[in-house]
Parts: sequence; C-alpha cells; structure tokens
Amino acid sequence: MKFLLLIYIDPELLQSLPPQEYDAQMRRCLLHADALQAQGTLQMAQKLQPPATARTLRTRNGEPRITDGPFAETREVLAGFNLIEAADVDDAMRIARQFPWAAYGSIEVREVEDLQMERMRLGA
Repeated sequence: MKFLLLIYIDPELLQSLPPQEYDAQMRRCLLHADALQAQGTLQMAQKLQPPATARTLRTRNGEPRITDGPFAETREVLAGFNLIEAADVDDAMRIARQFPWAAYGSIEVREVEDLQMERMRLGA
C-alpha cells in the first residue's frame, strides 16, 4: 500500500530553532530518508518552497482565478511530503513517527488510491 505523508510545519516553531539545531534535525531526516529509500519503503520525498511563493488556482463559473499564496490562512503550512510503501495505516504511522517534523507542526498520513483501478473503472 502507498501512503502520502504530508508534512505541515508551524513556521514560528521552526524559526525558533537555532540554525545549528535545524541543520542537525534536517541532516538526521535526510539520512533516515536515505535508509528508508534503500529499503524500498520511501518512494519519493520533497521539500516545498515557502507558501509565499505559491499560486492558487480556482475555477468558478468556468472562469479561472489565480491568487498569490496558499489557499487559506493557517497556522501550519504544507512544507513537504514523503511517498512511502507500508503494510497498512499503522505501519505508515510508525514510519511517520520516525521523522522529526511533527514536533514543529503535524504529519498527515493519507492512503494513496490506485489511479489505475480508477482508469479501469471509467474505461479511460
């Protein structure tokens, strides 16, 4: 089963870390990600640029509307993601707990649907 670990951070909490502590956390995270990738557990991981660099697209009444920034004002912002293989949701949660970022926000664990099954269902 595939799961997406969505990494949300509270920018204020993260900015309160001394730079050397942030670097140590990130280094441990990257080494851990490398180990998970070598095991075949981690399929992909990416860090996102800050929300201020985002553009949001909405289509209303057939008209596209583009705004700068994220969709909504929130305390936590999407900072990155990890696509993993796990036996079940409990295993995915165990893997999520191994990353340090929940201490600075949250990690949402969501199962990835099989898009090929949807293609077959729709005949697409």
